Amino acid sequence: MTVSIDPDRRAGPEPEPGADATPISDRRRWLAVVVLAAALALDSGGVAVVNAALPAIGADLSITDTTLQWMMTSYALTFAGFLLFGGRAADVLGRRYVFALGVAIFCIAAVGAALAPNAELLMVARGLQGIGAALSGPASLALVTQLFPAGPERYKALAVYTSVGASSFSAGVVIGGVLTDVFNWRSVFVFNLLIGVAVLAAVRSVLPKGTRRRLSLDVPGAAAVTLGLLFAVFGLTRASEEGWDGLTLGALAAAAVMLVGFVIWERRIAQPLLPMDLLRVPAVRAATVTAVVFFTAVLGVLFFAPLYLQGLLGYTPMQSGLAILPMGILVIISTNISGRLMVRVGQRNLMITGLLLLAVGMVLWARTPLDGGYWLDVFPAVAVMSIGQGTAFAALTAGSLTGVPQHQHGVAGGFNVTAQQLGGSIGVALLVTAASVLSPGTDPESVLGGYHVGYLVAMGLLVFGAVLVAVLLRGERSGSRATRSGEETTTN
Repeated sequence: MTVSIDPDRRAGPEPEPGADATPISDRRRWLAVVVLAAALALDSGGVAVVNAALPAIGADLSITDTTLQWMMTSYALTFAGFLLFGGRAADVLGRRYVFALGVAIFCIAAVGAALAPNAELLMVARGLQGIGAALSGPASLALVTQLFPAGPERYKALAVYTSVGASSFSAGVVIGGVLTDVFNWRSVFVFNLLIGVAVLAAVRSVLPKGTRRRLSLDVPGAAAVTLGLLFAVFGLTRASEEGWDGLTLGALAAAAVMLVGFVIWERRIAQPLLPMDLLRVPAVRAATVTAVVFFTAVLGVLFFAPLYLQGLLGYTPMQSGLAILPMGILVIISTNISGRLMVRVGQRNLMITGLLLLAVGMVLWARTPLDGGYWLDVFPAVAVMSIGQGTAFAALTAGSLTGVPQHQHGVAGGFNVTAQQLGGSIGVALLVTAASVLSPGTDPESVLGGYHVGYLVAMGLLVFGAVLVAVLLRGERSGSRATRSGEETTTN
């Protein structure tokens, strides 16, 4: 049985968000983009900013390496699991309300993490941070499209928004390393708290109030997909760490049952959590493919690169973070350029170009030697990969909402971010497994060979993704005329 916000009134199409809202100034709209982008940086950088602090956390709380990994996984589990529900809640309960609720939960959990006396409470706090991010993330993207009508202005706003999100991975590694070295690992969560409080302080004065919609929250569907994704991420993460034992296979079997049940349930009800029509929209399908392979490659590099830099080249954690710093700068520049080019060349060309540039970056990472130098071996891989990230990310974000009615932008955004998270978790597990199976051994040459295997597998997935996007969007023409046509579809 589903839960409805207003059971006394038959649900039906609602006016587009913002259609009857009081117009707001350009200055306030762009301030809103800054606030929403800051929240996105908290969500996206929630993994990276803690990554550099993991050794210090392990030493302080006496946590083994196996348990330490779950400091990252507990966040990824709840973030991926609750995203679809977060998107639907934003569309039903009001985007500003759900956005603020998500950021508030993230902040409360940051306090718990900063004060955690043991590993168990720290993992609980990380899981709560994931839930907060799952609520605020889809709402923030829907608010951007609510503030800016379809057209060049929306692309510019999305370029700013996505450049912060795409660069927050590398920036998070740097910030986490600096804070841990200068202060301690708890300062990482204090930093989270300060950014979150600043965002909350600006919510009421900057963001539009929004409206509630008389639609079902679809609690059974939300429970099924959340449990299914939780089991899937748990099983795949555990497979890369512990192997394919009974617990791993049982989790994956439970995930399959839950997700199949979710699809069957969604086809039966009048107001599904995930309208299956979304999956028939070519731009949404192409954006989903791009999101999966994009995050497989990017998070794969963020996993292997610090191991290479610190374990084989002898970099300190701070040096390792600074080595990746140019990624954030180049991502911001390339994302803003691609946002402006999207009107002329179309989403299809940007997604394909970005994925192919990422594939070239993987090849460059795969040629790094044991005695590699930064400028000759590392920086070229970072630079090419970063330009590919910025080129693809703005296009995949815009594509995830193209052809989708405005009142479904929350769930559509949640679906795409779910694809990103699954790409990251499943993809990294795949790359780590391939590296360990195809290049076994513990000597430096074998270890580096494993990293190279992971990069080349990621390269193959990126090329496959680019071909698939070309097929899915083969009817899209580049140029402003085709782009405007696609945007009109978005708002109708």
